[in-house]
Amino acid sequence: MNIISLKKVAGAIFALVATFTLAISLTSCGEDKAAAEKGTKDNPVKIGVVGASDSQWDAFKTAAENEGIFVEIKDFSEYSEPNPALTEGALDLNEFQHILYLAKYNVDAGQDLSPIAATAIYPISLWGDTEKNVTSLDDLQAGDQIAIPDDGTNQSRAIFLLQNAGLVTLIEGHSAIVTPSDIDRNESKVEVKPVTASQTAISLSDPKIKASVVNNDFVKNLSDANKRNSLYTESGDSEGAKPYINVFVARNEDKDNALYFKLAQIFNNDPLTQIALAEEAGGTDSIVTTVNNEAPNVLQQILEEQQKIYEASK
Repeated sequence: MNIISLKKVAGAIFALVATFTLAISLTSCGEDKAAAEKGTKDNPVKIGVVGASDSQWDAFKTAAENEGIFVEIKDFSEYSEPNPALTEGALDLNEFQHILYLAKYNVDAGQDLSPIAATAIYPISLWGDTEKNVTSLDDLQAGDQIAIPDDGTNQSRAIFLLQNAGLVTLIEGHSAIVTPSDIDRNESKVEVKPVTASQTAISLSDPKIKASVVNNDFVKNLSDANKRNSLYTESGDSEGAKPYINVFVARNEDKDNALYFKLAQIFNNDPLTQIALAEEAGGTDSIVTTVNNEAPNVLQQILEEQQKIYEASK
């Protein structure tokens, strides 16, 4: 064998060894990352939210890291997204929904996601458009359009709010979950226009929309003038408000996970997180946090009750 052939053989052997070494190295790195304990920097707990820019999440991440737990906040723009992501394993937890919303998802999707801890009740409000001179319920005229969220449970919640405010009348024999078709238009003062929840605040720019029912996640999208103009707010401390308790949610197999429960406790007990949470919700008068001491089994019981009610209404 000549020198050139020897060099080719040596080069081939060197390349093979280098490739083998790289493969082992990559496999080792992958195994190390996969083996990293959940909650460490290399394997943070992934939590899905709607509105990751809200200041409570930065405060919460800092508080969790002070306890040695690393968290990654995953942002979603619509309410319809975090539950499927949790179901599919892209998330470890989510925190964006109330129990009634979770009940509807579980029934419709045939899933068993579970609440592991309560955070707060965010009473929803009807907001008037100052530029259209709507500063009280009396300013609404017959036939005025009111924007409401179009997702099932929040839409129903908004319609009941309008009923309690004396603006719509429901037909007799309606179910526990109502839709615009359950509104008696002849007996109602206003009309409703369902829009995507993220558009409820923005919809006030529509010349035809005089007021809007807005979930807490999107109150920040109201103009400064309209934020001072709540026309009607639901009660947040009644027995009937319990289905609207917002919760941390996990897959059923993780409902007793001690690490996840500890994170929920950090969220509920950290002063800076709670201050930021209240500020984002519009102040302490706009949020009920006394429910965050509800036990997981109580939350599960409320969930099961709401699932039965929803199933019966279908």
